[in-house]
Amino acid sequence: MNLTEGPAPHRAADGAARSPQPRSAHEAVGRPVPPDSGEAPGDGLETTGEGRAQALPPDHTQAILETTKEVGAVLKASGCPFALVGSVAAYAHGIPVRLQHDTDFAVRREDAELVTRSLRERGIRIVEPPEDWLVKARAGGEEIDLIFALAGRPVTTELLARAPTVPVDSVHMPVLAPTDIMVSRLLALSEHHCDFGALLPVARGLRERVEWARVRQETADAPMAAAFLYLLELLDVLPRGDAAA
Repeated sequence: MNLTEGPAPHRAADGAARSPQPRSAHEAVGRPVPPDSGEAPGDGLETTGEGRAQALPPDHTQAILETTKEVGAVLKASGCPFALVGSVAAYAHGIPVRLQHDTDFAVRREDAELVTRSLRERGIRIVEPPEDWLVKARAGGEEIDLIFALAGRPVTTELLARAPTVPVDSVHMPVLAPTDIMVSRLLALSEHHCDFGALLPVARGLRERVEWARVRQETADAPMAAAFLYLLELLDVLPRGDAAA
């Protein structure tokens, strides 16, 4: 069996091949159905006016942007410093990444109680995860991560103060600075999670706006980060050797 292929098509009574349809929107994008999602197997289908069931589109970009804007407005009203991070932050800086999983916000740990209370008052459901470095929430069917530590480093007032205010699909909010995006993404690489392919377009798109000397300094003890920076040199994204500093 070719393991790169999907399930074999079913054969109907007339002998025609019928490809199996995903049972839910999460399965359509290769994601398991989260136990707290309220989605049962068989959900993830929308019914048209004629009563026909259609799979929901796998691209969640606009839905995630709507959730991002809603949460950003709540955080701005709370008065707590914050910054948009993750893939949506790269998108806000003009990188054409596909938004698929969730939206992430960096907040200080000491502001967690006020932030979660503000979100609950807006009707956003808070989920308490086992991890102690974030709080999860859900709104409009999309997941939200409120993060207190990026790649093991606490979110600080100084980090958030460096975040420029950027329009995110018409709503202005603080977005993690390009240099801090690269540092946090590189420090998150490990032997178990080392997807250079996803990070390469982000590095290419942000390269003129990144302080690469600071990136090298802050990731000097991270082997995967060093390997990625060397790859950028080989691809002429960064100058080679001593000139890269």
